[in-house]
Amino acid sequence: MNKIKPVSLSIALLPILFLITLLSLNVYYYGDDALSGANQMTLLLSGAFCSFLAIIRGTPWSKILEGIRSSISDTLPALLILLLIGALAGTWLISGIVPAMIYYGLQIVNPTYFLIAACIVSAIISLVTGSSWSTIATIGVALLGIGKAIGMSEAMVAGAIISGAYFGDKMSPLSDTTNLAPAMAGVDLFTHIRYMSYTTIPSICITLIIFLFLGLNLDTQTSADDISIIQNAINSKFNISIWLFSVPAIVIGLIIKKIPAIPALFIGTILGGIAAILFQSEIITELGGSNNYFQNSFTVLMDAMARDVSIVTKNSMINELLSTGGMNGMLNTVWLILCAMCFGGSMEASGFLNKLSTSFIKMATNTASLVATTTGTCVFFNLTASDQYLSIIVPGKMFSESYKKNGLAPENLSRTLEDSGTVTSVLIPWNTCGATQASVLGVSTLTYLPFCFFNIISPFMTMMYAIIGIKIKTIKA
Repeated sequence: MNKIKPVSLSIALLPILFLITLLSLNVYYYGDDALSGANQMTLLLSGAFCSFLAIIRGTPWSKILEGIRSSISDTLPALLILLLIGALAGTWLISGIVPAMIYYGLQIVNPTYFLIAACIVSAIISLVTGSSWSTIATIGVALLGIGKAIGMSEAMVAGAIISGAYFGDKMSPLSDTTNLAPAMAGVDLFTHIRYMSYTTIPSICITLIIFLFLGLNLDTQTSADDISIIQNAINSKFNISIWLFSVPAIVIGLIIKKIPAIPALFIGTILGGIAAILFQSEIITELGGSNNYFQNSFTVLMDAMARDVSIVTKNSMINELLSTGGMNGMLNTVWLILCAMCFGGSMEASGFLNKLSTSFIKMATNTASLVATTTGTCVFFNLTASDQYLSIIVPGKMFSESYKKNGLAPENLSRTLEDSGTVTSVLIPWNTCGATQASVLGVSTLTYLPFCFFNIISPFMTMMYAIIGIKIKTIKA
């Protein structure tokens, strides 16, 4: 049996450099189309390269395979949620739920204040539900549709939605990451939320000011007549009713009642299908193409949940809004996540991640450097392990003792984990969060990234507090 050689920092860095090199080439040669296969292959190749280095250093293949298996296993709930979001998007489209949101939203929207309104609405829903994913998949999709209908940049709108959703997710006691971070640091939940508000509230305030400024300086060139044309196009195809809002209200209610995401989204999908049968018989008949309404209902709902469905109107811009890919539209993202987990699993099983993380700890010599190192480590794990939970769990375990040795209260650690681990996950194309939101909104990660102001500001805010030395709680002797 071969003895496993100790891992050096230079060796541990090689798969990361290999990954970055190939991803850079993908961006250069493929642009936004890199997510259609190039990035997936890059992650697999990087995982293979990592495995090769580990094997020649004595790590058995069985250990690497077990690491990959464990990594993929941990993401199965996220993959199921992703597929259900695709199915939900399909039934909510043909039922008229999303079109109704767009229709009524256009009646009350003011283009100047739309970005800040989208951010606030997403924040409220996410705060109430504790789920950024559910918020973006439901209200977020509708808000993006409204934004596109009034001529707003989809990148800006997506950035506003994501900023608000992740603020709400961070501050909600119902959020899994908001519970996970204090659990890793050994802090009471509400102590964590209260302490986190010191950095989070200023971050969202700055974000809202930026969106307000952008809105005041944008010329959407959308008149009341244009909005009326869009509404008429929607109304000509769908039976628009206020009763359609009962479905998202039920789903939000289920999430508030702490019903897990998978059954809540499944129920929302089924209710959307029922609403389609009850309210949109003309759509069902048009898409089904037969004289048997039962047959049409069955085939159309199956197609809406599973594959591409488009509603054609006389308005080409609306046609773009009234289309969905169902579960099929999520398969590229599922593929990406699986490949990312292969890379992350091989890095962890080989001991390379552990070597990199222990090297990070050595950089922390005072409060400012400790918080900065924690922040960098969380971002690093989001980049390499491709999972927001690992970006909280691993650094939480790593730095717990370091914070104690430096006389810092554990809530400093829990706050830093959320300010950096949770919010930056959505900014990385191959991370589960980044890949999912890009797929759900139909806007690539690198396109919306510059406008996710809250997610960008948060890690810098927590580091600034540490550098200045404000709201840094110490352990009483």
